Amino acid sequence: MAAARREQVWYHDAPPPLGWRLLARVYAVVVALRRQAYARGWLRSYKLARPVVVVGNISVGGTGKTPLTIALARALAARGLRAGVVSRGYGGTARGPLRVTADSSPTEVGDEPLLIHLRSGAPVVIGRDRVAAAELLLSGGEVDVVLADDGLQHYRLRRDIEICVIDGARRFGNRRLLPAGPLREPLSRLQRVDFRVCNGGLAHADEVQLHLRDDGATALLGGAHVTLESFAHRRVHAVAGIGNPRRFFDSLRACRIEPIEHAFADHHAFRAEDLAFGDGLPVLMTEKDAIKCRAFARADWWLVAVQAQLPERFLDTLASRIRAA
Repeated sequence: MAAARREQVWYHDAPPPLGWRLLARVYAVVVALRRQAYARGWLRSYKLARPVVVVGNISVGGTGKTPLTIALARALAARGLRAGVVSRGYGGTARGPLRVTADSSPTEVGDEPLLIHLRSGAPVVIGRDRVAAAELLLSGGEVDVVLADDGLQHYRLRRDIEICVIDGARRFGNRRLLPAGPLREPLSRLQRVDFRVCNGGLAHADEVQLHLRDDGATALLGGAHVTLESFAHRRVHAVAGIGNPRRFFDSLRACRIEPIEHAFADHHAFRAEDLAFGDGLPVLMTEKDAIKCRAFARADWWLVAVQAQLPERFLDTLASRIRAA
């Protein structure tokens, strides 16, 4: 009920309660004071020995940061720049700094860092202290540029380039700050970032268009790979524990699949009983969710992969900016 109420207020026409509006004013003051404290040197920020590219957003919820980070790591590698990733490790128990490996547990390091490492092949380090995580990442000598996942508001780590990801469908909702709206920072913050990447929808003139392309479905048991069209005109259980589950459900409908929706909280720690639907229908889930279900996977459970597509000109420009930093 709380999530449904928040959705109505943030992204539809329901007015925010007075308490939310008052808290938003307090939040605005705290955000402004914190940013000013770093700008004036009252709080210390740290410069790394390699360029830092921050990938983040100014609104809460899933905007597509993870597939974008994976795509950037791959694209930069293709352009001769070895990227490494630092992440706080949301949803994981480890405080870090800790290197992520293929054998890492998502319960320990978080689902998104593990997915980034597995899909991009880039070294990933998680840590509540992102400066310490970045220093561990650089200590191996195999990284030319640091990608800071979800670090736009983490001013302690000094950055050379900022990329803000925007949900092209929901945009900025009612354009209010938390908790009256979905914004972590005021819209004026967009004027200070280097690139704005619009995920889905129609990008504005000053934005880079990102498309998430369907990459098929892979069985959690056995690894068989099929196209999503294989499930067309069939009912399936659709499982999404991500920031914006609606995006996943709508993507299945676009492939003429009939999803029975099961939305969970972002970074939900899945258990076998969560997916015991008892009717024999296929279960389709996001990659981020599938990582946490591998240990108790069953036949006819499928992960649905997506691949971020970006303009080559943007990627060339970003690589040039990194080399010049």
